[in-house]
Amino acid sequence: MRGAVSESQVVGVRFQPTGKVYHFYASDQALRTGDFVLVETVRGQQLGEAVCMRPLRAGEDIKKLKPVQRRANGLDLARRQQWQQKEKETLIVAREAAEQLGLPIKIVSAEYAFDGQRLTLLYVSENQDLNLKRLRQRLQRAVDVHIDLRQIGPRDHAKLLGGYGSCGELRCCSRCLPEFSRISIKMAKVQGISLSPSEITGMCNRLRCCLTYEYEQYREACKIMPRRRRRVKTPHGEGKVIDLLPLEGIVVVSIDDRRLEVPVEQVELIKKK
Repeated sequence: MRGAVSESQVVGVRFQPTGKVYHFYASDQALRTGDFVLVETVRGQQLGEAVCMRPLRAGEDIKKLKPVQRRANGLDLARRQQWQQKEKETLIVAREAAEQLGLPIKIVSAEYAFDGQRLTLLYVSENQDLNLKRLRQRLQRAVDVHIDLRQIGPRDHAKLLGGYGSCGELRCCSRCLPEFSRISIKMAKVQGISLSPSEITGMCNRLRCCLTYEYEQYREACKIMPRRRRRVKTPHGEGKVIDLLPLEGIVVVSIDDRRLEVPVEQVELIKKK
């Protein structure tokens, strides 16, 4: 059942299916999660979906939050569809203009503000210092609205494209990740994942987002595990640690050329002399 909202509520609004959630103030509006609302943003008036609600916290300054203007009606939703169609047409025009100017960029998205006063074009390029003045001028004559040209990175590009990851599932970034986390090689090492590029990089050629999912659990579990290649005592005799299964609490020990899996609580480190 969709959750109802009473007075003095902070409403989380999302403008893209897996986009970041922005917060607005709703006063005396019987909104529900799943409703579409109109709000004012730095990019003009936008239509978004109310995805979460919470009461106004004690001492929270509502002046720092912009208000929800109103719930969207049928005409608003029809108008949004019209803008979405125009975005497709504008994207074709923008790509043709960039190609004619010989610019080394790929325009991947066109987004109109709901009030039609602003157009945001997202593009990817290996060049960080491009002069896009001529492109802006040409497009300005074609669409006659304020134009923002914003460069995005490979991860954001992959999110826009969607598709499937090497695991066979829909890419996490386009399915369920509103924001990207910081990822490091250390996360793969702690989890015992091969450092082969094919094993740890995603379709964006960056470290896979899923490396963060179990990292904290592995990190905590590893605190009580001996290090690889350390000599240890076990109920089966002395041996050397050759592998770890942190989440199972298992230490893999080589004893007399035998590979044994021993619970970590039955393993005792042999102190170095």
